[in-house]
Amino acid sequence: MPERFRHGLVLGKFYPLHAGHSHLIRTALSQCETVTVELLGASVESIPLEVRAQWLRDEHPTARVRSAIDDLEIDFHSEEVWNAHMRLIESLLDEPVDAVFTSDDYGHELARRLGATWVQVDPGRVVTPVSGTAVRADVAGSWHLLGPSVREWLTPRVVVLGAESTGSTTLAAALAERLEVPWVAEYGRTYSEIRPGGLSAPWTSSEFLHIAEHQIADEQRAARQTPRPLLICDTDVLATALWHERYIGVVDPELLRRAAAHPPLLYVLTGDEIPFVQDGMRDGEHIRSWMQQRFRDELGAQPVEWVEVRGTHEQRLEAAVQAIAQQLRTAFDFADPIMPTDRT
Repeated sequence: MPERFRHGLVLGKFYPLHAGHSHLIRTALSQCETVTVELLGASVESIPLEVRAQWLRDEHPTARVRSAIDDLEIDFHSEEVWNAHMRLIESLLDEPVDAVFTSDDYGHELARRLGATWVQVDPGRVVTPVSGTAVRADVAGSWHLLGPSVREWLTPRVVVLGAESTGSTTLAAALAERLEVPWVAEYGRTYSEIRPGGLSAPWTSSEFLHIAEHQIADEQRAARQTPRPLLICDTDVLATALWHERYIGVVDPELLRRAAAHPPLLYVLTGDEIPFVQDGMRDGEHIRSWMQQRFRDELGAQPVEWVEVRGTHEQRLEAAVQAIAQQLRTAFDFADPIMPTDRT
């Protein structure tokens, strides 16, 4: 039987949180009454500290998560550097630690300085052969080693949008099938079919906010389940903001704010050169060209890359696939963390 401890400590960058980290934390939780997980991230790193802290809380809700920026150099041979790190580590503790859980050898010295027992978990990472460096280098190849909340945050979204009857839904479904990833349907259309008063009733701003919130929630659920880091979305909050302008007559700053806070990897705008088809839910052909130009204007004014695809279904699909492939090449651009000083 493993020794039982009162208070265990796990620390790391969790950049990003992966299965190896979770194995370490679960081991500590199984052997301790209380576990504190210290997240020590550097300001140069490109995943916000609060995001990583929330990952830890989501994946390990019974652990106590403490976080701080640690921009100190890492030099395991320097007494001065060790002392500086220990001041920060101890400042995040509200009670003494009697066990330190690590995979790496620095845990021996950390435990000694805390007057605790060192518990080495999975030395050499045999049980879970993964590291933060490996994940950052190959997110797609490491996808199966990431938890749902990490996947949700990391998943790049491609949003297909366009004016009425421009084939955006058809293209979104085709892209998802071609790329073997989920696609998120347009909740606004579903809501239009069930809203009180039907299509003839006046619209309100609160309805568009409801549509946007529902759309984002659908995207988040799909991102947690996608088998690879990519998600296709049939519309998004930016499109909802433009439809608000169309039906209410003014731009809603809150919708634009939410769109700016939730940017996709790429926008794919479907062209309006194809014949208009009335399905009983659409305004009509008279508004389509105006709405299409509003999409062009708004997409051109924001920082996300976008492409307008035209032609046959096959031509549109191929153009979109190429644009997505181009954007995915730089989708995961992580800043290098502070690494240990090499004295060899």
